Amino acid sequence: MLEHDVIVIGGGAAGLFCAIEAGKRGRSVLVLEHAERVGKKIGISGGGRCNFTNIYTSPENYISANPHFCKSALARYTPSDFISLIEKHNIAYHEKKLGQLFCDGSSRQIIEMLLAECEGAGVEIRCGCQVLSVEKEGVFRVETNQGSFASSSLVIATGGMSIPTLGATDFGYRIARQFGLRIEETRPALVPLVFNLPTQGQLTELSGISLDAIVDCHGAEFRENILITHRGLSGPAILQISSYWQPGALLSINLLPVEDAFAILQEHRNSEIELVNLLAQHWPKRFAQVWCQLYAASKPVRQYGDKELRDISQKIHHMQFTPAGTEGFRKAEVTAGGVATSELSSQTMEARRAPGLYFIGEVVDVTGQLGGYNFQWAWASGYVAGQCA
Repeated sequence: MLEHDVIVIGGGAAGLFCAIEAGKRGRSVLVLEHAERVGKKIGISGGGRCNFTNIYTSPENYISANPHFCKSALARYTPSDFISLIEKHNIAYHEKKLGQLFCDGSSRQIIEMLLAECEGAGVEIRCGCQVLSVEKEGVFRVETNQGSFASSSLVIATGGMSIPTLGATDFGYRIARQFGLRIEETRPALVPLVFNLPTQGQLTELSGISLDAIVDCHGAEFRENILITHRGLSGPAILQISSYWQPGALLSINLLPVEDAFAILQEHRNSEIELVNLLAQHWPKRFAQVWCQLYAASKPVRQYGDKELRDISQKIHHMQFTPAGTEGFRKAEVTAGGVATSELSSQTMEARRAPGLYFIGEVVDVTGQLGGYNFQWAWASGYVAGQCA
């Protein structure tokens, strides 16, 4: 049986970063990755350019049963710290919008940087290594298809259940339960929403249309584009709000976020212009046509009374939509919920009732908003665990 100081299960962003930090401390570190290569989720992120952090990261950008849990790690390893690392490796980057930083080149650069740091820290990586069982008998014993390994510290960095085509499983939650840790209910997050059937039939012809909008649910709101798909709604604003949406909840969509619909209608109060043509000055024409079919039969604006105009403006600024559900883990960028933060130390990510056992990254009940925040949580949680494991 091969012995190490630290075994990290999972060769994604959090796992590799933790391994690097532990290796820098002179610990002998082994990373076990069940896929044929590390960093597969890093590779597809940001359209292949990896939105590796957000310069405006704050605890308010995260969802958790305990919203304070993430504060310590985020304070100890900041976006500036990660930017310094990529600059050390001469990786060119740019801000796309809203503080989101992307590689100028390929997300492969981030993976290669992490591998170079692992090599420099003396980290051993085994790919295609499937964990068969984990036990603790004084030390942790990990049985795999490549043999048996032992360590004094074990770090679970296996991610959540999002994008199963990349190999995502519930392994991390099973290990947590094995050691008596509680799991906050998991659900898909940053995921497209699906129309209910009556709505679907009327809006599927608009697939591909994108609109600037404010989407609100349970008091959370986001202003970015929404995208109509053949099954429902997607786009940045929808992905963001999906993390807050619960089955049966109503979404409110403001389709004119920077204008006053009633003022526009009043301005044309005595006009012969048809409502659909007026709205087509602000929306794609096809969308205006279908919206009028659904919410306000089009006629010349002068033929509407004041109450009708107020009703129309209300529907424009507060279009109601109750999704039938989400596209599920298959299309979700991340998993909300996970290992309960009450079970872990926010200073070290160590399990309170299982000394030497750590959980980091997406497997923990800390979920970032869209825009680089989940990567920053991976770096930060990996960093603090790597200082102690």
